[in-house]
Amino acid sequence: MALILLILQTLILIAGLALAGQFVVGIFNWKRRHDNFVYQLLQIVSRPATRLVRLITPRVVMDEHIPLATFLLLFVAYFAVGLWHRDVCLEDLAQRGCERWLQAYAGTGR
Repeated sequence: MALILLILQTLILIAGLALAGQFVVGIFNWKRRHDNFVYQLLQIVSRPATRLVRLITPRVVMDEHIPLATFLLLFVAYFAVGLWHRDVCLEDLAQRGCERWLQAYAGTGR
């Protein structure tokens, strides 16, 4: 279970960084950002998350606001999954994916 949570947290991180990268690339030329190759590549990476958020948000939310809503949701989800991962690892440190927690607890003498 811990390994699955670690993989999920990594996927959330990748999607969030792709959205942040889109914003940084878009800053340089906001009106023509959709023509930029790097912007389009980052958009492909973050597309599954943005489509999921579009499905769960009401139609009142404009399409221009969906990337921001996606980023904020991913930000909260990253920390929530991280805390869940910590709790799962502290129940059984011998699981795969809990190596860092095992090292941390071995170093403190617990």
